[in-house]
Amino acid sequence: MSTVPALDAVELTVGYGSDPVVEGITLSLRPGESLALVGTNGSGKSTLLKTMLGLIPSLAGSLQVLGGAPGSPPKRIAYLGQAHTARFVVPIRSVEVVRMGRFAALGLFGRTSARDRQLVAEAMTHMEVTHLADQPLRSLSGGQQQRIYLAQVIAHDADLLVLDEPTGGLDISGRERYREMVEAALARGAAVVTATHDIGEAATCDQVLLLNRRIVAQGPPQQVLNTARLLETFGITLQGIQHDDHHDFVIGEMPHGHEHGHEHDHDHRH
Repeated sequence: MSTVPALDAVELTVGYGSDPVVEGITLSLRPGESLALVGTNGSGKSTLLKTMLGLIPSLAGSLQVLGGAPGSPPKRIAYLGQAHTARFVVPIRSVEVVRMGRFAALGLFGRTSARDRQLVAEAMTHMEVTHLADQPLRSLSGGQQQRIYLAQVIAHDADLLVLDEPTGGLDISGRERYREMVEAALARGAAVVTATHDIGEAATCDQVLLLNRRIVAQGPPQQVLNTARLLETFGITLQGIQHDDHHDFVIGEMPHGHEHGHEHDHDHRH
């Protein structure tokens, strides 16, 4: 596993033009680690992701991604954005969307290899969408489309996964497949950065960065995801209940009998 940080930011300011959105970001993410960016819409999550990808320049400070400039080389970074279902104005088969995960590795005139085809097949099997391979993407439900795009991310076989609201539209089975996807990526040494409203998802990450057009808190989830900081982040009181294998999250006071549960948040979509 590489010793070069997947992300290394020092006093980073991100924003648009002369308008800073979040200032003073300092963090380091190693290969095999995960980071959750948590906040409401407009809090700076997507702006930070776009800066990591080199889509917009940073306004101040320094940022290295996989030891180099943000966004390069693209074959080492897999990105899942939001509102991706509107990308295709012509019919395209679902398997072709998954194959796009191999394009960065192939180059402009590269031919697909047996390894490429294997990665595509394995990705579709993992996300349980093999039966949808020949279906036009636009004919699928939102949750099925999200599974196709997650299969594309798997097929990329990247060193850094940058995911913007990756569980949107997924049912319980889809979320389990997603969780297993992330665990497999981390196990092989990839780093994963996720922008999310879902505090249950954030609680599974190694690091959490709470944003509200500023850094509210950052650190391990057990230190960061508490009621006071989540109130600063979301503007509502959020409490959590610890079960044997998962957390449930509620708005307001803790239900009777759970007063000693750990403090986390609910899966809120804003």
